[in-house]
Amino acid sequence: MRGLRARLTLPLMGALALACIAGGVIAQDPVFSWRIPAPFPRPSVPADNAMNNAKVELGRRLFYDTRLSVNRKQSCASCHKQEFAFTDGQAQSVGTTGQMHPRGSMSLANVAYNPRLTWANPLARSLEDQALVPMLGTVPIELGMGGRENDLLRTIQRDTLYQRLFPQAFVGSNVEASAPYSMSNLVRAIAAFERTLLSMESPYDRYRYGGDTAAISASAKRGEIFFFSGQRGGCFQCHGGWNFSGNIRLEGRTDVQAAYFNTGLYNIAGPTSYPATNTGVHETTNLSADIGKFRVPTLRNIAVTGPYMHDGSVETLGEVLEHYAEGGRTIRSGPNAGQGRDNPNKSRMVRPFQMKAQDKEDLINFLMTLTDSSFLTNPAFSDPWRKRK
Repeated sequence: MRGLRARLTLPLMGALALACIAGGVIAQDPVFSWRIPAPFPRPSVPADNAMNNAKVELGRRLFYDTRLSVNRKQSCASCHKQEFAFTDGQAQSVGTTGQMHPRGSMSLANVAYNPRLTWANPLARSLEDQALVPMLGTVPIELGMGGRENDLLRTIQRDTLYQRLFPQAFVGSNVEASAPYSMSNLVRAIAAFERTLLSMESPYDRYRYGGDTAAISASAKRGEIFFFSGQRGGCFQCHGGWNFSGNIRLEGRTDVQAAYFNTGLYNIAGPTSYPATNTGVHETTNLSADIGKFRVPTLRNIAVTGPYMHDGSVETLGEVLEHYAEGGRTIRSGPNAGQGRDNPNKSRMVRPFQMKAQDKEDLINFLMTLTDSSFLTNPAFSDPWRKRK
């Protein structure tokens, strides 16, 4: 189909990133080309972090660089693996020192379009700011570089490749260009790379936007109807739009709100109804009305991003569908026992619906068509250090 095979490639990014360095002359890359297939729109980019190819290549290097962790054992990619749509396949992520995070890593597919970031912090709006959290944060420790920023920058500055890429990425682009080795520029580069993680070439995209009627099965087509039916599944009410994530932030838009919902995953006895270490937006606002509210994740590549929910407590897609068909999860015993469908904060859109065995199979087959194999294997997103390790 036209457009859907266009994508960033490693040779393009690498060659253009270094093209202007030859002979010691440093110049800005030409206008950045998103190579976004029709009919998808371009994402929002901050005014102080314009895209260029050198910056993207620098960010890719930093994203996979284990020197960004205190013991040089992990990188951003340790919790965001390409083959899992930049999640890590774990119920709860584990930091470089072995400390467990209370939640699983979110997919970075199309993260450039997200109006808010992380599972439950409505203040997390910028990829640049968010990148500092795993790097410098202490509760929990992820990469463990808090207080060691100067050591990190000295390490980065000694690398001969970074000595070329940092000036190339930031020449003339912001006030820090005269001193390119800074934490601000480091996270700007990582954010620029993350904005290129575009997933728009699934079988469903070929079917729905490319006119390829044979791209998905008859069962998947029935599943699509069930998914988008307000009288049946109604799944689209939360997972709406082409990104299956609700509201998105496009180029020129900064005022878009993210959707947070309590889906009735828990209803335990006590003051919060959700486990105390995972109360959602409530952890930021301290409002009882926000207990159990978490951001709607994209369903793109959902087949490879399990286990599911914010805490990885649901193992399979079939179990996810059963949870929603019942209008909330029932846990019969143990410390989290309770009937989630009775949670007082549960969204009104999470309501019981009838789902026959065939309906369930069709829905799963539809969700499987959202897997973008090119995204999971695109060399432009892969580890550039692999050959050197």
